[in-house]
Amino acid sequence: MESLNNSFRKLPQYPNKVIQFGEGNFLRAFIDWQIHQMNKQGLFKGGVQIVQPLPTGRVKELDKQDDLYTVLLEGILDGKKIQSHEIIESINGTVNPYTEYDKYIKLAEDDNIEVIFSNTTEAGIEFVPEDTLDAIKNGEKSSYPAKLTALLYHRFELGKKGFHIIPCELINHNGDALKKAILQYADLWNLGQDFVDWINNDNEFYSTLVDRIVPGYPRDRATDLEKEWGYKDQNMVKTEPFLIFVVEGNKDIEKVLPLKEAGINLVVTDDMQPYRNRKVSILNGPHTTMSPIGRLAGLETVGQVMDDKDFYKFIDDEMHKEIIPVVPLPKDELESYAKGIQERFENPYVKHQLSALALNSISKYAARLLPNYKRYYDKFGKLPKRMTLALAAYLWIYNGKSEFDINDTADITAGFKKIQGDDNYIHEALSNDAFWGEDLTKIPGLEELVTKYYNEIAEKGTRAIVQEINAEE
Repeated sequence: MESLNNSFRKLPQYPNKVIQFGEGNFLRAFIDWQIHQMNKQGLFKGGVQIVQPLPTGRVKELDKQDDLYTVLLEGILDGKKIQSHEIIESINGTVNPYTEYDKYIKLAEDDNIEVIFSNTTEAGIEFVPEDTLDAIKNGEKSSYPAKLTALLYHRFELGKKGFHIIPCELINHNGDALKKAILQYADLWNLGQDFVDWINNDNEFYSTLVDRIVPGYPRDRATDLEKEWGYKDQNMVKTEPFLIFVVEGNKDIEKVLPLKEAGINLVVTDDMQPYRNRKVSILNGPHTTMSPIGRLAGLETVGQVMDDKDFYKFIDDEMHKEIIPVVPLPKDELESYAKGIQERFENPYVKHQLSALALNSISKYAARLLPNYKRYYDKFGKLPKRMTLALAAYLWIYNGKSEFDINDTADITAGFKKIQGDDNYIHEALSNDAFWGEDLTKIPGLEELVTKYYNEIAEKGTRAIVQEINAEE
């Protein structure tokens, strides 16, 4: 059986129009998949040059298959089960800037290239004062913004137009953060005011919200899939059919990237915060709740939570009784979005581990649940029981009372280790503003209800508490 190669291509190999920093599963199942959809309809007619952002990566593996790979769509969308696969042909080539700097910097010379995408992880957009232009040219490890600044400076020196720069890293205001880092390098490297003016006036920076669950390489089924498809593919990637791409900035991007015309769920807006609040509240919030209480009840995946009648009702009630009533967006829009989220939670093709959701739980609780927790109290004058049980469950786990390891940042882990086993553990944990960004004991009744649930976890477990809360309302 042969591996994927250019003989499988059906579309013309269009000119380069996109530089993409990152070759991971997400970008290939999100951005490159979207570009392929546009190209199939003759709307974009452009290809992607991938830049490997780290010294190690997958560009060699992609090149072995002539930069072709398969996207496997599996899931539920609008009540229908979807299972399909497609060879993605949008990538023209790859560049490793650590070993091919000359090839990398020449990308700035291509007048056809208009757009830069990136997904270099949340830690990728950072300013590192030690980075220098000479170090980048010599192939030394450097930050993504530093490498991008070098590329942009070469473009500027040639007197060419700027780019539409669209980061997809999962940080708020990612476009602003990237531009800030670039301007810091411009200052550090003394690149001059003219270059700064060119960055500000000739380039468009967009902030984004990206949403698509991408489990990645289907290791357990890859061999069977290859037999079914008739070719080998070491770079296949599995994803759900749902997708939303929210872009904040100049609406001219809709002309540059005719995604809407291709049927892609693109939203271009002046303010992406409502969309971010919606996602964080209704998708990430219930994830953050189900992780500790589900694990303590012996459940392992999101799908198991949704298949369990007790936990399904609990999470459904949290969405509709505790979260939606306090999110400052139209209720009908939130209800519709919640229905779609539940379909995604119930996706029978994705085994989303609750343990994976437990990473950095304390900061996730503070960002995803606490704002709505306080809104609920302010609006109704009482505490949201489901979010409170989740908080008690986290404190139980972080006090070393369960079999689960604490998988959090070094400072959070060290902070909890200092108070584990203390007689005043709950008070000390809740009052530590380094954990939550504020003293939670100042919320009337919170410490008492957390303590009640904490003790009940020891006495009867989370399932019994879930059943009692379900029966109350």
